[in-house]
Amino acid sequence: MAAPLRIQSDWAQALRKDEGEAWLSCHPPGKPSLYGSLTCQGIGLDGIPEVTASEGFIVNEISKKSIHISCPKESVSSKFLAPYTTFSRIHTKSVTCLDISSGGGLGVSSSTDGTMKIWQASNGELRRVLEGHVFDVNCCRFFPSGLVVLSGGMDAQLKIWSAEDASCVVTFKGHKGGILDTAIVDRGRNVVSGSRDGTARLWDCGRSACLGVLADCGSSINGVAVGAADNSINLGSPEQMPSEREVGTEAKMLLLAREDKKLQCLGLQSRQPVFLFIGSDAFNCCTFLSGFLLLAGTQDGNIYQLDVRSPGAPVQVIHRSGAPVLSLLSFRDGFIASQGDGSCFIVQQDLDYVTELTGADCDPVYKVATWEKQIYTCCRDGLVRRYQLSDL
Repeated sequence: MAAPLRIQSDWAQALRKDEGEAWLSCHPPGKPSLYGSLTCQGIGLDGIPEVTASEGFIVNEISKKSIHISCPKESVSSKFLAPYTTFSRIHTKSVTCLDISSGGGLGVSSSTDGTMKIWQASNGELRRVLEGHVFDVNCCRFFPSGLVVLSGGMDAQLKIWSAEDASCVVTFKGHKGGILDTAIVDRGRNVVSGSRDGTARLWDCGRSACLGVLADCGSSINGVAVGAADNSINLGSPEQMPSEREVGTEAKMLLLAREDKKLQCLGLQSRQPVFLFIGSDAFNCCTFLSGFLLLAGTQDGNIYQLDVRSPGAPVQVIHRSGAPVLSLLSFRDGFIASQGDGSCFIVQQDLDYVTELTGADCDPVYKVATWEKQIYTCCRDGLVRRYQLSDL
């Protein structure tokens, strides 16, 4: 990852008026930063501003919601995308987690205002309030059906809700510390949770029972991910016969992002170790890109790409700033990452530029969710932003 380009967070508004200006900068590692500005020279008949860049920067292309900028000296370019819509009425405080249903119709989000809500994804209109957790809800996601929500809270409880009538249909108890992340196995007969108590657990949704402690690592588990394993990977075999209530756990890997700087991978059904990787700082989040490639993000801003078949050394380490990596999501043939300094960016293999989702001004972007060509983010500033990738 070359030198990151940055832009004024509200550039799209600033450049909408004649002679409006927005700042730009380029930050090559180990070299002085380059600073510049964009100036609106007038608005075209199509409503798109005519924009020029100061010395050292070039405007390659501009539309109402996106601008593609290069810095030839560092041979880098980024496409900046402004939000298509911003939902400010869903929550009153920091929005810590969100997800979009498989059909794209509904969103669910949790906030430090103490609420978890279901809303219309198209306009942010409130549909349901999910009440029942004591203290804050840390994580929430839809089951693949899109009709049911899984949430985990600081109250050490994992809950399943009906998105249709907001009733809590199942409560799982067993963790001794707040639940920090969850993963759904296959269609959702089983789910996995990771907790501050240092354990990851497998649960049976139908019987609301714990099927076992998958790992007990003595350190907070900040992120969990489940992925189908490439058949070249040896996942080991279980010491005892798995319960017939375990559904869809075979040939799956479980990834744990741990507070003690370790990234742990094990066979979901076998519970046997696949690898343990030590990073530069606490791991916050992790995701699978394929049956053998994965990503994990640390508190000091590193994104490690690892190959499960040879996990000793990373395939690559991406470092754009020292801000904590807060979320990672596989997207098309690349990924989306968000960080604690408000940056949120898309890396795609076939593109020679990074796409930056702008709008958050130094406020952490905690989570990203996608549906088709739409990307939703949630931020400490209390806003849910929706970006339209057709704007690229």
